[in-house]
Amino acid sequence: MANDQKLILVGHVAGGFGVKGEVRITAYTADPLALTDYGPLLRADGSHGLSLTQARATKDGVVCRAKEIATKEEADALRNLKLYVPRDAFPAPEEDEFYLADLIGVEARDPAGGVLGTVKAVQNFGADDMLEIAPVLGGPTWYLPFTKEAVPDLHLSDGWLLAIRPEEVGEREPD
Repeated sequence: MANDQKLILVGHVAGGFGVKGEVRITAYTADPLALTDYGPLLRADGSHGLSLTQARATKDGVVCRAKEIATKEEADALRNLKLYVPRDAFPAPEEDEFYLADLIGVEARDPAGGVLGTVKAVQNFGADDMLEIAPVLGGPTWYLPFTKEAVPDLHLSDGWLLAIRPEEVGEREPD
């Protein structure tokens, strides 16, 4: 797999289930059983993770069998393994819709058109989604709430978004 292919986090291994080698996966998808529709689930580096063969839904994910797991110990050893799917495995979004993963790599521009930086990641610390911005001039990343007030315009097909920088985030002078 190409290293530049975008991966979308769809779940993580929560541990073994029972004594027959089943594994619990916490799903981040709207339908937990959708995890079985994407083919092999990948690791963060794009390498093979798990191939699910059977699954049943639970309140927070799925309990399943995977080709790579035969015992409860093997399942427990994979606890916290993050599982990904290539972005292109998902259907194209409807008009005026997008996946959060599509924001990564997009330029953040100020109202005057100046480039503030690039979206490095989309984080959620429990409240709302936050865009992690890597400043164009270097230095520490900063966070921008992904709200209509802070990001009033998206121009994803052109590779940029309008960002209203929080007052707490000062401008960095070139070195």
